[in-house]
Amino acid sequence: MAAEAFLSEYRDRELLRFLTCGSVDDGKSTLIGRLLHDAGTVYEDHMRAAHRGNDLDLALLVDGLQAEREQGITIDVAYRYFSTPKRKFVIADTPGHEQYTRNMATGASNSDLAVLLVDATQGVLDQTRRHAFIASLLGIRHLVVAVNKMDLVGWSEAVFRVIRDEFSEFAARLQVSDIEFIPMSALLGDNVVHGSDQMPWHAGGPLLAHLESVHIASDRNLIDFRMPVQLVVRPNAEFRGYAGSIASGVLRADSEVLVLPSRQQTRVRSILTANGESDRAFAPMPVTVTLEDEVDVSRGDMLVYPNNVPHLEHAFEAMVVWMHEDGLAPGREYLLKQTANVVPATVSTPRYRINVNTLSRESCESLALNEIGRVRVETPRLLAFDAYERNRTTGAFILIDRLSYATVAAGMIVDRDSARPETSPALVPDWSRRLGQLPLSIAIRGTDALGVAGALRELLSRRGFLVEMLTRDAIGNLDPVALSAYLRRFAAITIIPMDAPGPLVVTCDEQTIAGRDAEAIYATLTDLELLVRL
Repeated sequence: MAAEAFLSEYRDRELLRFLTCGSVDDGKSTLIGRLLHDAGTVYEDHMRAAHRGNDLDLALLVDGLQAEREQGITIDVAYRYFSTPKRKFVIADTPGHEQYTRNMATGASNSDLAVLLVDATQGVLDQTRRHAFIASLLGIRHLVVAVNKMDLVGWSEAVFRVIRDEFSEFAARLQVSDIEFIPMSALLGDNVVHGSDQMPWHAGGPLLAHLESVHIASDRNLIDFRMPVQLVVRPNAEFRGYAGSIASGVLRADSEVLVLPSRQQTRVRSILTANGESDRAFAPMPVTVTLEDEVDVSRGDMLVYPNNVPHLEHAFEAMVVWMHEDGLAPGREYLLKQTANVVPATVSTPRYRINVNTLSRESCESLALNEIGRVRVETPRLLAFDAYERNRTTGAFILIDRLSYATVAAGMIVDRDSARPETSPALVPDWSRRLGQLPLSIAIRGTDALGVAGALRELLSRRGFLVEMLTRDAIGNLDPVALSAYLRRFAAITIIPMDAPGPLVVTCDEQTIAGRDAEAIYATLTDLELLVRL
Protein backbone atom coordinates (compact mmCIF):
# COMPACT_ATOMS: atom_id res chain seq x y z
CA MET A 1 0.00 0.00 0.00
CA ALA A 2 2.89 2.36 0.78
CA ALA A 3 4.36 1.77 -2.67
CA GLU A 4 1.01 2.43 -4.35
CA ALA A 5 0.56 5.63 -2.35
CA PHE A 6 4.05 6.80 -3.34
CA LEU A 7 3.43 6.06 -7.03
CA SER A 8 0.10 7.87 -6.91
CA GLU A 9 1.73 10.90 -5.27
CA TYR A 10 4.60 10.81 -7.80
CA ARG A 11 2.18 10.77 -10.75
CA ASP A 12 0.37 13.81 -9.39
CA ARG A 13 3.52 15.95 -9.08
CA GLU A 14 3.79 18.72 -11.63
CA LEU A 15 6.50 18.28 -14.27
CA LEU A 16 8.93 21.11 -15.09
CA ARG A 17 11.11 20.82 -18.17
CA PHE A 18 14.08 23.17 -18.17
CA LEU A 19 17.40 23.58 -19.93
CA THR A 20 20.77 25.01 -19.05
CA CYS A 21 22.40 27.22 -21.66
CA GLY A 22 24.97 29.97 -22.01
CA SER A 23 28.49 30.45 -23.29
CA VAL A 24 31.41 28.02 -23.27
CA ASP A 25 32.83 27.09 -19.84
CA ASP A 26 30.17 28.95 -17.90
CA GLY A 27 29.66 25.78 -15.83
CA LYS A 28 26.41 24.33 -17.19
CA SER A 29 27.29 20.66 -16.70
CA THR A 30 28.86 21.38 -13.30
CA LEU A 31 25.67 23.13 -12.22
CA ILE A 32 23.49 20.16 -13.16
CA GLY A 33 25.92 17.77 -11.51
CA ARG A 34 25.82 19.86 -8.32
CA LEU A 35 22.01 20.04 -8.49
CA LEU A 36 21.70 16.26 -8.83
CA HIS A 37 24.39 15.55 -6.23
CA ASP A 38 23.12 17.88 -3.52
CA ALA A 39 19.52 16.84 -4.13
CA GLY A 40 20.59 13.23 -3.47
CA THR A 41 19.41 11.88 -6.83
CA VAL A 42 22.66 10.39 -8.23
CA TYR A 43 23.03 6.60 -8.53
CA GLU A 44 26.11 5.00 -6.99
CA ASP A 45 27.47 3.72 -10.32
CA HIS A 46 27.17 7.24 -11.78
CA MET A 47 29.06 8.59 -8.77
CA ARG A 48 31.88 6.11 -9.33
CA ALA A 49 32.09 6.98 -13.03
CA ALA A 50 32.29 10.70 -12.24
CA HIS A 51 35.57 10.46 -10.33
CA ARG A 52 38.90 11.56 -11.77
CA GLY A 53 41.23 9.76 -9.41
CA ASN A 54 40.09 10.72 -5.93
CA ASP A 55 38.36 13.90 -7.08
CA LEU A 56 34.69 14.13 -8.00
CA ASP A 57 34.09 15.89 -11.33
CA LEU A 58 30.46 16.99 -11.20
CA ALA A 59 30.35 17.68 -14.96
CA LEU A 60 30.90 13.96 -15.65
CA LEU A 61 27.51 13.23 -14.13
CA VAL A 62 26.06 14.80 -17.28
CA ASP A 63 28.71 14.68 -20.05
CA GLY A 64 28.48 11.08 -21.18
CA LEU A 65 30.03 11.09 -24.66
CA GLN A 66 33.68 10.08 -24.87
CA ALA A 67 34.48 13.23 -26.88
CA GLU A 68 32.85 15.36 -24.19
CA ARG A 69 34.91 13.73 -21.44
CA GLU A 70 38.12 14.10 -23.43
CA GLN A 71 37.58 17.76 -24.35
CA GLY A 72 35.76 18.87 -21.22
CA ILE A 73 32.90 20.40 -23.21
CA THR A 74 29.26 19.58 -23.93
CA ILE A 75 28.57 18.62 -27.55
CA ASP A 76 25.12 17.04 -27.63
CA VAL A 77 22.01 17.63 -25.55
CA ALA A 78 22.07 15.48 -22.41
CA TYR A 79 18.83 14.79 -20.56
CA ARG A 80 18.62 14.01 -16.86
CA TYR A 81 15.60 13.28 -14.69
CA PHE A 82 15.04 13.79 -10.97
CA SER A 83 12.30 14.69 -8.55
CA THR A 84 11.76 16.33 -5.20
CA PRO A 85 8.72 16.12 -2.94
CA LYS A 86 7.33 19.19 -4.71
CA ARG A 87 8.03 18.56 -8.42
CA LYS A 88 9.37 16.28 -11.15
CA PHE A 89 12.09 17.64 -13.43
CA VAL A 90 13.51 16.94 -16.86
CA ILE A 91 16.81 18.76 -17.44
CA ALA A 92 18.35 19.38 -20.85
CA ASP A 93 22.04 20.24 -20.65
CA THR A 94 22.85 22.04 -23.91
CA PRO A 95 26.23 22.94 -25.44
CA GLY A 96 27.65 26.44 -25.25
CA HIS A 97 29.78 26.43 -28.40
CA GLU A 98 28.37 28.47 -31.27
CA GLN A 99 29.01 25.48 -33.54
CA TYR A 100 26.35 23.54 -31.61
CA THR A 101 23.71 26.28 -31.43
CA ARG A 102 21.29 23.96 -33.26
CA ASN A 103 21.59 21.47 -30.38
CA MET A 104 20.69 24.23 -27.95
CA ALA A 105 17.60 25.05 -30.01
CA THR A 106 16.60 21.38 -29.90
CA GLY A 107 16.80 21.32 -26.12
CA ALA A 108 14.85 24.57 -25.81
CA SER A 109 11.98 23.46 -28.02
CA ASN A 110 10.25 21.44 -25.27
CA SER A 111 11.33 23.44 -22.21
CA ASP A 112 9.23 25.56 -19.88
CA LEU A 113 12.18 27.41 -18.34
CA ALA A 114 15.77 28.23 -19.24
CA VAL A 115 18.66 28.53 -16.80
CA LEU A 116 21.09 30.87 -18.56
CA LEU A 117 24.54 30.76 -17.01
CA VAL A 118 26.85 33.78 -16.98
CA ASP A 119 30.46 33.49 -15.87
CA ALA A 120 30.95 36.24 -13.27
CA THR A 121 34.56 36.71 -14.42
CA GLN A 122 33.51 37.16 -18.07
CA GLY A 123 30.16 38.94 -17.90
CA VAL A 124 27.49 38.91 -20.63
CA LEU A 125 28.97 37.52 -23.86
CA ASP A 126 27.67 37.23 -27.42
CA GLN A 127 26.72 33.59 -26.89
CA THR A 128 24.85 34.60 -23.74
CA ARG A 129 22.72 36.97 -25.82
CA ARG A 130 22.35 34.40 -28.60
CA HIS A 131 21.00 31.73 -26.26
CA ALA A 132 18.69 34.20 -24.52
CA PHE A 133 17.24 35.26 -27.86
CA ILE A 134 16.76 31.68 -29.05
CA ALA A 135 15.07 30.74 -25.78
CA SER A 136 12.70 33.70 -26.21
CA LEU A 137 12.09 32.84 -29.86
CA LEU A 138 11.20 29.27 -28.91
CA GLY A 139 8.51 30.44 -26.53
CA ILE A 140 10.23 30.01 -23.17
CA ARG A 141 8.55 32.47 -20.83
CA HIS A 142 10.62 31.90 -17.69
CA LEU A 143 14.34 32.68 -17.52
CA VAL A 144 16.79 32.26 -14.66
CA VAL A 145 20.06 34.13 -15.12
CA ALA A 146 22.52 32.17 -12.96
CA VAL A 147 25.60 34.32 -12.37
CA ASN A 148 28.10 31.53 -11.73
CA LYS A 149 31.65 31.44 -10.30
CA MET A 150 30.93 34.17 -7.79
CA ASP A 151 33.71 32.69 -5.63
CA LEU A 152 36.23 33.84 -8.27
CA VAL A 153 35.17 37.49 -7.90
CA GLY A 154 35.16 37.50 -4.11
CA TRP A 155 31.37 37.12 -3.86
CA SER A 156 31.08 40.72 -5.05
CA GLU A 157 27.62 42.24 -5.08
CA ALA A 158 28.87 45.02 -7.39
CA VAL A 159 29.93 42.49 -10.07
CA PHE A 160 26.55 40.80 -9.82
CA ARG A 161 24.68 44.09 -10.20
CA VAL A 162 26.70 45.11 -13.29
CA ILE A 163 25.84 41.80 -14.98
CA ARG A 164 22.20 42.05 -13.92
CA ASP A 165 21.82 45.58 -15.28
CA GLU A 166 23.59 44.81 -18.57
CA PHE A 167 21.48 41.73 -19.24
CA SER A 168 18.26 43.49 -18.18
CA GLU A 169 18.87 46.18 -20.79
CA PHE A 170 19.31 43.54 -23.49
CA ALA A 171 16.36 41.44 -22.29
CA ALA A 172 13.94 44.38 -22.45
CA ARG A 173 13.45 43.54 -26.15
CA LEU A 174 12.89 39.82 -25.60
CA GLN A 175 9.49 38.18 -25.27
CA VAL A 176 10.24 36.86 -21.77
CA SER A 177 7.77 37.70 -19.03
CA ASP A 178 9.65 36.34 -16.01
CA ILE A 179 13.39 36.81 -15.32
CA GLU A 180 15.09 35.82 -12.05
CA PHE A 181 18.75 36.60 -11.24
CA ILE A 182 20.61 34.25 -8.86
CA PRO A 183 24.30 34.59 -7.89
CA MET A 184 25.94 31.23 -7.23
CA SER A 185 28.97 28.96 -7.28
CA ALA A 186 28.08 25.65 -8.91
CA LEU A 187 31.45 24.16 -8.03
CA LEU A 188 31.11 24.92 -4.31
CA GLY A 189 27.31 24.54 -4.15
CA ASP A 190 26.42 28.06 -3.02
CA ASN A 191 22.81 28.99 -3.94
CA VAL A 192 22.24 25.82 -5.99
CA VAL A 193 20.32 23.50 -3.66
CA HIS A 194 21.24 25.23 -0.42
CA GLY A 195 21.62 28.90 0.37
CA SER A 196 24.92 30.70 0.74
CA ASP A 197 26.48 32.38 3.77
CA GLN A 198 28.95 34.10 1.43
CA MET A 199 26.28 36.32 -0.19
CA PRO A 200 23.99 37.68 2.55
CA TRP A 201 23.16 40.59 0.22
CA HIS A 202 21.13 38.24 -2.02
CA ALA A 203 17.58 38.30 -0.71
CA GLY A 204 16.27 35.48 -2.94
CA GLY A 205 16.57 31.76 -2.36
CA PRO A 206 18.71 29.12 -4.12
CA LEU A 207 18.08 27.80 -7.62
CA LEU A 208 16.22 24.64 -6.58
CA ALA A 209 13.74 26.59 -4.47
CA HIS A 210 12.91 28.75 -7.49
CA LEU A 211 12.57 25.69 -9.77
CA GLU A 212 10.17 24.11 -7.29
CA SER A 213 7.99 27.19 -6.97
CA VAL A 214 7.96 28.90 -10.40
CA HIS A 215 4.38 29.03 -11.72
CA ILE A 216 3.97 27.36 -15.12
CA ALA A 217 0.39 26.09 -15.03
CA SER A 218 -0.95 29.24 -16.70
CA ASP A 219 1.52 28.80 -19.59
CA ARG A 220 -0.63 26.03 -21.02
CA ASN A 221 -3.15 26.93 -23.69
CA LEU A 222 -6.38 25.43 -22.37
CA ILE A 223 -8.59 27.61 -24.59
CA ASP A 224 -7.95 26.44 -28.16
CA PHE A 225 -8.70 22.73 -28.52
CA ARG A 226 -6.34 21.13 -31.03
CA MET A 227 -5.79 17.39 -31.49
CA PRO A 228 -3.58 16.30 -34.40
CA VAL A 229 -4.42 12.71 -35.37
CA GLN A 230 -1.34 10.48 -35.25
CA LEU A 231 -2.89 7.05 -35.79
CA VAL A 232 -6.16 5.50 -36.90
CA VAL A 233 -6.85 2.59 -34.52
CA ARG A 234 -8.75 -0.23 -36.22
CA PRO A 235 -8.28 -3.52 -34.31
CA ASN A 236 -11.52 -5.03 -35.66
CA ALA A 237 -14.62 -4.20 -37.67
CA GLU A 238 -16.48 -2.98 -34.57
CA PHE A 239 -14.01 -0.28 -33.48
CA ARG A 240 -12.45 2.74 -35.13
CA GLY A 241 -10.63 5.30 -33.03
CA TYR A 242 -8.32 8.22 -33.67
CA ALA A 243 -5.25 8.43 -31.47
CA GLY A 244 -3.08 11.43 -30.73
CA SER A 245 -1.87 13.78 -28.02
CA ILE A 246 -3.99 16.84 -27.29
CA ALA A 247 -1.85 19.81 -28.29
CA SER A 248 -3.91 22.41 -26.42
CA GLY A 249 -7.31 23.00 -24.91
CA VAL A 250 -9.82 20.64 -23.31
CA LEU A 251 -11.86 17.94 -25.06
CA ARG A 252 -15.21 16.86 -23.62
CA ALA A 253 -17.26 13.83 -24.55
CA ASP A 254 -20.37 14.54 -26.64
CA SER A 255 -18.79 17.76 -28.00
CA GLU A 256 -19.20 18.86 -31.62
CA VAL A 257 -15.84 18.71 -33.42
CA LEU A 258 -14.60 19.73 -36.85
CA VAL A 259 -12.15 17.66 -38.88
CA LEU A 260 -9.51 19.68 -40.72
CA PRO A 261 -8.75 20.12 -43.55
CA SER A 262 -11.95 18.43 -44.83
CA ARG A 263 -14.19 20.58 -42.54
CA GLN A 264 -16.51 17.64 -41.83
CA GLN A 265 -18.44 18.09 -38.60
CA THR A 266 -19.30 15.30 -36.18
CA ARG A 267 -19.66 14.57 -32.48
CA VAL A 268 -17.34 12.87 -29.95
CA ARG A 269 -18.73 9.53 -28.84
CA SER A 270 -16.07 8.58 -26.30
CA ILE A 271 -12.62 9.54 -25.00
CA LEU A 272 -10.27 6.70 -24.08
CA THR A 273 -7.24 7.40 -21.89
CA ALA A 274 -4.57 5.23 -20.26
CA ASN A 275 -6.89 4.89 -17.25
CA GLY A 276 -9.97 3.94 -19.24
CA GLU A 277 -12.88 5.95 -20.62
CA SER A 278 -13.18 9.54 -19.46
CA ASP A 279 -15.68 12.34 -19.95
CA ARG A 280 -12.91 14.86 -20.67
CA ALA A 281 -9.21 15.19 -21.48
CA PHE A 282 -6.78 18.10 -21.72
CA ALA A 283 -3.33 18.95 -23.04
CA PRO A 284 -0.90 17.21 -23.18
CA MET A 285 -2.76 13.93 -22.58
CA PRO A 286 -2.52 11.11 -25.17
CA VAL A 287 -6.02 9.86 -25.99
CA THR A 288 -8.02 7.79 -28.46
CA VAL A 289 -11.24 9.41 -29.63
CA THR A 290 -14.23 7.71 -31.22
CA LEU A 291 -16.73 9.69 -33.29
CA GLU A 292 -20.47 9.38 -33.85
CA ASP A 293 -20.31 9.51 -37.65
CA GLU A 294 -18.32 7.58 -40.28
CA VAL A 295 -16.25 10.55 -41.41
CA ASP A 296 -12.95 10.33 -43.25
CA VAL A 297 -10.16 11.05 -40.75
CA SER A 298 -6.52 10.23 -41.52
CA ARG A 299 -3.10 10.71 -39.97
CA GLY A 300 -2.22 14.40 -40.14
CA ASP A 301 -5.81 15.63 -39.84
CA MET A 302 -6.74 17.76 -36.87
CA LEU A 303 -9.79 17.76 -34.58
CA VAL A 304 -10.93 21.21 -33.38
CA TYR A 305 -14.08 22.87 -32.12
CA PRO A 306 -16.25 24.43 -34.87
CA ASN A 307 -16.27 27.86 -33.17
CA ASN A 308 -12.49 27.91 -32.60
CA VAL A 309 -10.64 27.08 -35.79
CA PRO A 310 -6.91 27.57 -36.54
CA HIS A 311 -5.51 28.99 -39.77
CA LEU A 312 -6.03 26.66 -42.74
CA GLU A 313 -3.76 27.80 -45.56
CA HIS A 314 -1.22 26.77 -48.20
CA ALA A 315 1.36 29.33 -47.03
CA PHE A 316 2.61 31.04 -43.91
CA GLU A 317 5.51 33.13 -42.64
CA ALA A 318 7.89 31.83 -40.01
CA MET A 319 11.09 32.43 -38.11
CA VAL A 320 13.53 29.59 -38.80
CA VAL A 321 16.75 28.48 -37.14
CA TRP A 322 18.96 26.99 -39.87
CA MET A 323 20.56 23.79 -38.57
CA HIS A 324 22.58 22.37 -41.48
CA GLU A 325 26.00 23.02 -42.99
CA ASP A 326 24.37 23.48 -46.40
CA GLY A 327 22.62 26.84 -46.39
CA LEU A 328 19.03 27.59 -47.32
CA ALA A 329 18.39 27.26 -51.05
CA PRO A 330 15.40 29.56 -51.80
CA GLY A 331 12.92 27.92 -54.15
CA ARG A 332 14.24 24.43 -53.49
CA GLU A 333 11.71 21.84 -52.35
CA TYR A 334 12.09 20.45 -48.82
CA LEU A 335 9.94 18.16 -46.73
CA LEU A 336 8.01 19.93 -43.99
CA LYS A 337 6.92 18.07 -40.83
CA GLN A 338 4.26 19.84 -38.80
CA THR A 339 2.38 17.84 -36.12
CA ALA A 340 1.80 14.48 -37.90
CA ASN A 341 1.98 15.94 -41.44
CA VAL A 342 4.94 15.42 -43.76
CA VAL A 343 4.43 17.41 -46.98
CA PRO A 344 6.59 19.01 -49.70
CA ALA A 345 7.36 22.68 -49.13
CA THR A 346 9.28 25.51 -50.78
CA VAL A 347 10.94 28.34 -48.90
CA SER A 348 11.31 31.90 -50.17
CA THR A 349 14.34 34.14 -50.04
CA PRO A 350 14.52 35.37 -46.42
CA ARG A 351 12.87 38.70 -45.70
CA TYR A 352 15.71 39.31 -43.23
CA ARG A 353 18.00 37.56 -40.79
CA ILE A 354 18.46 38.47 -37.14
CA ASN A 355 21.78 39.65 -35.78
CA VAL A 356 21.42 37.80 -32.49
CA ASN A 357 24.00 39.99 -30.77
CA THR A 358 22.16 43.27 -31.42
CA LEU A 359 18.69 41.88 -32.35
CA SER A 360 18.75 44.07 -35.45
CA ARG A 361 17.53 42.88 -38.86
CA GLU A 362 19.88 42.40 -41.79
CA SER A 363 19.11 41.80 -45.45
CA CYS A 364 20.32 38.47 -46.86
CA GLU A 365 19.85 36.08 -49.77
CA SER A 366 20.10 32.85 -47.76
CA LEU A 367 20.59 31.47 -44.24
CA ALA A 368 23.75 29.68 -43.12
CA LEU A 369 24.30 27.25 -40.25
CA ASN A 370 22.93 28.59 -36.93
CA GLU A 371 21.49 31.74 -38.53
CA ILE A 372 17.93 32.86 -37.78
CA GLY A 373 15.66 34.60 -40.26
CA ARG A 374 12.11 35.15 -41.43
CA VAL A 375 10.87 33.32 -44.52
CA ARG A 376 7.68 32.47 -46.36
CA VAL A 377 6.83 28.76 -46.66
CA GLU A 378 4.41 27.33 -49.24
CA THR A 379 2.93 23.83 -49.35
CA PRO A 380 0.65 22.12 -51.90
CA ARG A 381 -1.51 20.72 -49.09
CA LEU A 382 -3.65 22.81 -46.77
CA LEU A 383 -2.16 22.90 -43.29
CA ALA A 384 -3.98 23.71 -40.06
CA PHE A 385 -1.75 25.81 -37.81
CA ASP A 386 -1.63 28.50 -35.15
CA ALA A 387 1.00 31.10 -34.43
CA TYR A 388 3.83 29.57 -32.42
CA GLU A 389 3.38 32.22 -29.74
CA ARG A 390 -0.13 30.88 -29.14
CA ASN A 391 0.48 27.14 -29.65
CA ARG A 392 3.96 25.62 -29.52
CA THR A 393 2.75 22.34 -31.06
CA THR A 394 0.66 23.43 -34.03
CA GLY A 395 2.88 26.47 -34.65
CA ALA A 396 6.16 24.52 -34.90
CA PHE A 397 7.68 22.61 -37.80
CA ILE A 398 10.95 21.24 -39.10
CA LEU A 399 12.36 21.21 -42.63
CA ILE A 400 13.95 18.01 -43.95
CA ASP A 401 16.28 17.56 -46.91
CA ARG A 402 14.53 15.35 -49.49
CA LEU A 403 17.71 13.47 -50.44
CA SER A 404 19.58 12.95 -47.17
CA TYR A 405 16.54 13.17 -44.81
CA ALA A 406 18.64 15.39 -42.56
CA THR A 407 16.80 17.99 -40.48
CA VAL A 408 17.94 21.31 -41.92
CA ALA A 409 15.81 23.85 -40.01
CA ALA A 410 13.41 24.34 -37.14
CA GLY A 411 10.62 26.86 -37.63
CA MET A 412 8.15 28.91 -35.60
CA ILE A 413 5.09 30.20 -37.46
CA VAL A 414 4.45 33.95 -37.19
CA ASP A 415 0.92 35.30 -36.76
CA ARG A 416 0.70 37.80 -39.59
CA ASP A 417 -2.70 39.07 -38.44
CA SER A 418 -1.45 40.19 -35.03
CA ALA A 419 2.04 41.16 -36.18
CA ARG A 420 0.86 44.17 -38.18
CA PRO A 421 -1.38 47.08 -37.21
CA GLU A 422 -4.81 47.34 -38.73
CA THR A 423 -4.56 48.34 -42.40
CA SER A 424 -8.22 48.46 -43.36
CA PRO A 425 -8.72 51.02 -46.18
CA ALA A 426 -11.39 52.73 -44.10
CA LEU A 427 -8.84 53.42 -41.34
CA VAL A 428 -6.01 54.67 -43.56
CA PRO A 429 -6.06 58.35 -44.61
CA ASP A 430 -5.69 59.20 -48.30
CA TRP A 431 -2.33 60.88 -47.78
CA SER A 432 -1.06 57.73 -46.00
CA ARG A 433 -1.92 55.57 -49.01
CA ARG A 434 -0.16 58.05 -51.26
CA LEU A 435 2.97 57.94 -49.10
CA GLY A 436 2.83 54.16 -48.84
CA GLN A 437 3.21 54.05 -45.04
CA LEU A 438 1.01 53.99 -41.96
CA PRO A 439 1.09 56.84 -39.41
CA LEU A 440 2.93 56.44 -36.15
CA SER A 441 3.50 58.64 -33.07
CA ILE A 442 6.55 58.42 -30.82
CA ALA A 443 6.91 60.31 -27.52
CA ILE A 444 10.40 60.47 -25.99
CA ARG A 445 10.84 61.68 -22.40
CA GLY A 446 13.93 61.96 -20.23
CA THR A 447 17.46 63.30 -20.27
CA ASP A 448 18.68 64.16 -23.80
CA ALA A 449 15.27 63.34 -25.30
CA LEU A 450 15.77 66.12 -27.86
CA GLY A 451 19.11 64.74 -29.05
CA VAL A 452 17.77 61.17 -29.33
CA ALA A 453 14.66 62.39 -31.15
CA GLY A 454 16.76 64.35 -33.66
CA ALA A 455 18.97 61.32 -34.35
CA LEU A 456 15.89 59.11 -34.74
CA ARG A 457 14.29 61.57 -37.18
CA GLU A 458 17.45 61.58 -39.29
CA LEU A 459 17.65 57.78 -39.21
CA LEU A 460 14.03 57.34 -40.28
CA SER A 461 14.36 59.97 -42.99
CA ARG A 462 17.34 58.11 -44.46
CA ARG A 463 15.15 54.99 -44.57
CA GLY A 464 12.61 56.84 -46.72
CA PHE A 465 9.95 57.66 -44.09
CA LEU A 466 8.22 61.03 -43.83
CA VAL A 467 8.90 62.32 -40.30
CA GLU A 468 7.71 65.36 -38.36
CA MET A 469 9.14 66.43 -35.00
CA LEU A 470 7.30 68.70 -32.55
CA THR A 471 9.25 70.29 -29.67
CA ARG A 472 7.91 71.47 -26.33
CA ASP A 473 7.72 75.05 -27.67
CA ALA A 474 5.43 73.89 -30.46
CA ILE A 475 3.00 71.86 -28.37
CA GLY A 476 2.95 73.95 -25.17
CA ASN A 477 1.42 72.05 -22.24
CA LEU A 478 -0.67 69.58 -24.23
CA ASP A 479 -0.55 65.96 -23.11
CA PRO A 480 1.84 64.18 -25.50
CA VAL A 481 -0.18 60.97 -25.67
CA ALA A 482 -3.42 62.75 -26.55
CA LEU A 483 -1.57 64.99 -28.98
CA SER A 484 0.15 62.08 -30.71
CA ALA A 485 -3.15 60.27 -31.13
CA TYR A 486 -4.56 63.40 -32.77
CA LEU A 487 -1.55 63.93 -35.01
CA ARG A 488 -1.58 60.36 -36.31
CA ARG A 489 -4.44 61.43 -38.59
CA PHE A 490 -2.21 63.94 -40.38
CA ALA A 491 1.50 63.12 -40.12
CA ALA A 492 3.22 59.89 -41.18
CA ILE A 493 5.57 59.65 -38.20
CA THR A 494 5.41 62.24 -35.42
CA ILE A 495 8.22 62.43 -32.86
CA ILE A 496 7.58 64.41 -29.67
CA PRO A 497 10.70 64.94 -27.51
CA MET A 498 10.12 65.98 -23.88
CA ASP A 499 13.42 66.86 -22.19
CA ALA A 500 13.20 66.08 -18.48
CA PRO A 501 15.44 64.68 -15.73
CA GLY A 502 15.57 60.92 -15.39
CA PRO A 503 15.99 57.85 -17.61
CA LEU A 504 14.86 57.83 -21.22
CA VAL A 505 11.31 56.52 -21.74
CA VAL A 506 9.98 55.90 -25.25
CA THR A 507 6.24 55.57 -25.85
CA CYS A 508 5.02 54.47 -29.27
CA ASP A 509 1.26 54.76 -29.81
CA GLU A 510 0.70 54.47 -26.04
CA GLN A 511 2.90 51.38 -25.58
CA THR A 512 6.32 51.61 -23.94
CA ILE A 513 9.17 50.21 -26.02
CA ALA A 514 12.86 49.57 -25.31
CA GLY A 515 15.72 51.75 -26.50
CA ARG A 516 18.28 54.17 -25.14
CA ASP A 517 19.47 55.63 -28.43
CA ALA A 518 18.15 56.16 -31.95
CA GLU A 519 19.52 52.86 -33.32
CA ALA A 520 17.98 50.83 -30.49
CA ILE A 521 14.60 52.58 -30.86
CA TYR A 522 14.62 51.99 -34.61
CA ALA A 523 15.50 48.32 -34.11
CA THR A 524 12.62 47.90 -31.64
CA LEU A 525 10.16 49.62 -33.99
CA THR A 526 11.28 47.25 -36.73
CA ASP A 527 11.16 44.13 -34.54
CA LEU A 528 7.61 44.96 -33.43
CA GLU A 529 6.65 45.74 -37.06
CA LEU A 530 5.40 49.20 -36.14
CA LEU A 531 7.04 50.77 -39.20
CA VAL A 532 4.53 49.61 -41.79
CA ARG A 533 4.84 50.07 -45.54
CA LEU A 534 1.58 49.87 -47.46
